[in-house]
Amino acid sequence: MPRPLGELEDAVMTRVWKWNRPVTVREVLEDLQQERSIAYTTVMTVLDNLHQKGWVRREAEGRAYRYEAVSTRAAYAAALMNDAWSQSDNPAAALVAFFGMMSEEQRQALRNAVRIVQGPETPEPAEAPDTRRVTGTDTGAAADTTSTDTSGDTSTDTAADTRTDTATENPASAPEPDGR
Repeated sequence: MPRPLGELEDAVMTRVWKWNRPVTVREVLEDLQQERSIAYTTVMTVLDNLHQKGWVRREAEGRAYRYEAVSTRAAYAAALMNDAWSQSDNPAAALVAFFGMMSEEQRQALRNAVRIVQGPETPEPAEAPDTRRVTGTDTGAAADTTSTDTSGDTSTDTAADTRTDTATENPASAPEPDGR
């Protein structure tokens, strides 16, 4: 696990991550000078140190280098969180405390991230199978049954259904699928 970046390393990496392209020492220097007084050689040393630590890769361009981030700021943050969590003697308690510090927006972002990591949810079964014992008589209370007479009128019967279910009791008496 990489150790946390120092203040100046973080300021330099923030620009490299934000620009998301190969950058020169001069570009980083000019941007940093808007906030603080800093020397070219200091920025060059920081970028060289970040290269040695594996945070940036570099390619020669004339007598200078162009530096590019090896990973994202999100990956860096994740590595820091993982390192802190793995050092806890009670990881579950550490997570609970961490969640307690989060804003509602952060908790929502976490829920969204968990959904992404878990992948698409598996669909619920369409309908649970009927596990009633086949006794030939359904004595269930107030079952709604709908029937249609030959004139096209539909009626609903909500009385208790006590008829014998001959289709499940005697499959030979059930009508064939083609209507016979």
